[in-house]
Amino acid sequence: MHYPIKVFYSEEDKGFIAIVPDLQGCSAFGKTEDEAIKEVKIAQKLWLKTAKKEGRKIPKPSTEDVYSGKILARTPKSLHKALLERAKEEGVSLNQFILYLLARGLNKRTAL
Repeated sequence: MHYPIKVFYSEEDKGFIAIVPDLQGCSAFGKTEDEAIKEVKIAQKLWLKTAKKEGRKIPKPSTEDVYSGKILARTPKSLHKALLERAKEEGVSLNQFILYLLARGLNKRTAL
């Protein structure tokens, strides 16, 4: 099972906190994002092992129900054309270019 992991910087702790939202209380600290992710994967294994041992119900990963990774978006022809032209200028596929724009926009919004 693949549980989603969220990572954020903690100014108070001067490091990164990684959490597994589907597993209550499952978190870990690291000086870097990679270290926090590595540590939370260990914590996740221990969390699941303990829950099984204690006979607790183990939640299904939320990503298995909701997120397929596929998005279908209808756009005006003019936008489709503009996106395709910019992707060609950048030398990437239309899909790669749209993913880049979405990620860049999401990063700007979450930084606010």
